[in-house]
Amino acid sequence: MKDRISHRFADPALLAQALRHRSAGVPHNERLEFLGDSIVNMLVAQTLFERWPKADEGALTRARSTLVCEGALAVIARQLELGPRLVLGPGELKSGGFRRDSILADAVEAVIAAIYLDAGFDACRQVVLPWFEASIAALPATGKPDKDPKTRLQEWLQARQKPLPHYELISESGDDHAKHFHVRCTLVDPTLASEGEGTSRRIAEQQAAAAALALLEPK
Repeated sequence: MKDRISHRFADPALLAQALRHRSAGVPHNERLEFLGDSIVNMLVAQTLFERWPKADEGALTRARSTLVCEGALAVIARQLELGPRLVLGPGELKSGGFRRDSILADAVEAVIAAIYLDAGFDACRQVVLPWFEASIAALPATGKPDKDPKTRLQEWLQARQKPLPHYELISESGDDHAKHFHVRCTLVDPTLASEGEGTSRRIAEQQAAAAALALLEPK
């Protein structure tokens, strides 16, 4: 886990609990999820507040909701490869619970709480904020996230008379009710490639576009 989460737990039991779904019995991760939900909202809210000094409350709230919604957190869970590490009960295992957005998002919140309890707020902030960097960078600096990452990437390239991106489906897995898509976005000039994942091809392409924008417009 260290290579993905970038935190070595002094108390490994906290991480073990964070990855244990209630279907697997106690101790499970619901209490940690409750705490992590507040922490991640605080972390993202503070970052948006600092980066968008002229944005009003409405814009900040909409942006935060976009960044910490279930789908966005599930993407982070997949990037951290949390799914295969989840401890689930037999029923959830059979139904593919390790691929379900709701379970993955809850696990991310629980892991965030585990890091906070293990090392404190500052350490938690340092570990967790990079997970959101690509998505935050993809939001317009005006504080009005009215255009999706694919649209913004296309406009960025067109404004510079560069070829449009190419989106390629790398893999598609899961049952019909729990699909998972992995997409690559390739830019011809400059030669750059980024990847994204999601529960639909559209979401995966948006994530790949957001990652490409982060490469083109580093903060």
